[in-house]
Amino acid sequence: MRLEDVAASPHFQEYAEPADPRRLRPAAAAAARLAAAGPKELASLVEDGSAPLPDRLAAGGILALLGDPRLTAVPAVCAVPGGTVEIGLPEREVADVVGRWTHVGVEREWIEKETPAHRVDLADYRIATYPVTNAEYQAFLRETGHPARPTTWYLGAHPHERGNHPVAGVRPADAEAYAAWLGRRTGLPWRLPTEAEWEYAAKGPDGLAHPWGDTFDPDAANTRETGIHTTTPVGAFPAGRSPFGVLDMGGNVEEYVADSYRPYPGGPFVPDHLVQTMGEYRIARGGSFCRYGDLTRTRRRHGPFPGPLYPVGFRLALSTPPQPHEPTEADA
Repeated sequence: MRLEDVAASPHFQEYAEPADPRRLRPAAAAAARLAAAGPKELASLVEDGSAPLPDRLAAGGILALLGDPRLTAVPAVCAVPGGTVEIGLPEREVADVVGRWTHVGVEREWIEKETPAHRVDLADYRIATYPVTNAEYQAFLRETGHPARPTTWYLGAHPHERGNHPVAGVRPADAEAYAAWLGRRTGLPWRLPTEAEWEYAAKGPDGLAHPWGDTFDPDAANTRETGIHTTTPVGAFPAGRSPFGVLDMGGNVEEYVADSYRPYPGGPFVPDHLVQTMGEYRIARGGSFCRYGDLTRTRRRHGPFPGPLYPVGFRLALSTPPQPHEPTEADA
């Protein structure tokens, strides 16, 4: 795609259709129950797939103000067994993928970046159940004095009412500085997942097209189709849980991995709008609230294109099991 064609593509449309606030507002009786609930009950409700979406979002909103018990000193992780796994997309499937997503402006060259399918050896690893949140990132900023604030924080101020939403609008260097800080704080070697680790944790051994299955489902992810048009509390779309139990790997915010864009072995170098704009760029995965569902595909390779449509966040990984953490003054 040429840069001059970007503005005409529905994929790059900045203004969303107006949302109906009534669709996202809990009923009066449910709101009364939520007001009387404690943090543990609210935390369970956020990830209760049988609960209506408005109730899950409201429970998460209350927890953002009370303090979310799911956000622990040592982040929750999901274990992923290693092995030789297939990463990427067979070339014969490119045309079908493009055809299914032409209506949102997907170009063939974007999908060709996923080819060819190839084998990668992975050691056992653990990946964070949730992406890093605003509240967790604020703790990092407060303790380290790190100078860069997320671009999504208005006037640079921590959005306390969205403390349990994923942080977004950071750079790869910021994410790596956070991982190093958390490593010092917990004594564990936190890092960004590799691109292959991220993909396998999202699609599982059956190679799912999306973390929840092979068909896009707007009820399983916070994307543009869902109509919320902003971030949501982590875990509020439990139907999107990956085969290994990881939440928010489709939608909410895109996530940096450890790798910059390179062609897969034997695959084409794709000089698309990301290369034309930035040259070398860090891969981002998973889709977001402001992008269409094509980006929730587990094989989709993307990046932080400059502008308001690409607020990227991150989650962390470990090569070793987390150990019990003794609270320190820094945790107070």
